[in-house]
Amino acid sequence: MFKKLAAEALGLGDIGKIIPSQDYDKVDSDDYILSEDNEKIFFLIKSKRDEYCFTNRALIHIDGASALDKKRVLRRYEYYQFPFSNIALQTAGTIDLDVEISFNIGNVPLMISVTKSQIDQLKDLYKALLAIQQAVHHNQSLLNFSNDSLQKAITTVASGKQENVSKSQELRTINEYIFAWNTTSFDKYIQKDFSKIFEKYINN
Repeated sequence: MFKKLAAEALGLGDIGKIIPSQDYDKVDSDDYILSEDNEKIFFLIKSKRDEYCFTNRALIHIDGASALDKKRVLRRYEYYQFPFSNIALQTAGTIDLDVEISFNIGNVPLMISVTKSQIDQLKDLYKALLAIQQAVHHNQSLLNFSNDSLQKAITTVASGKQENVSKSQELRTINEYIFAWNTTSFDKYIQKDFSKIFEKYINN
C-alpha cells in the first residue's frame, strides 16, 4: 500500500486510459471545448491527475501537478501555433503495465502513459499526430514560398521607374498590395481545423 502511494506521489503510477467517445461529456475537458466554433473531441486520455484532450483544433491539457494536490492548470495548444515534433511511441515489454506516447507540442515536451491493453488505439493517435505534423510543415513551407515570391516581386518593382507617380502614392499602393497578399496567403496556407486527419486515422 505504501509503495503504491509513493509511486502515485511521484507520478509513476499515473497510467491513463483512453476514454470512449460516448463518455466525453463526463470529463472536465468537455467544458472547455469551443463548441460554438465547431470544435469537437476526437481522442481523450484521462489519468488520475491529468486529461489530454485532442480536438480537431488543439490539445487541451488539464494538468494536475501532483496526485496529492487538487489544484489543476488548464493549457491549450492550437496545432498550427504549436507544431508537433519528436513524436515517439514506446510499446510495452513483458512486465510493463503501460505504453507511452511522447512528443513536443511547440517547445513543450509531453509523455503520456496508457494502459497497454489500449495500444492499438494509441497507434491510431500516433498516426494522426504524425499526419498533423506533416500537414503543418507543408503549409508553413508553402507560406514561406509565397513570402519569398512577394519579396522578389517587390524588389523587381522597386528597381523600375514609375513616372508621374508620387512616392506617397507608390508606398500606399505597395503597402495595400502586400497586406492583401499576406492576408490571402495566411488564410490559404494556415490550416486550423484537422478534422479530416482525425477522421482518417482515429477508429479506422
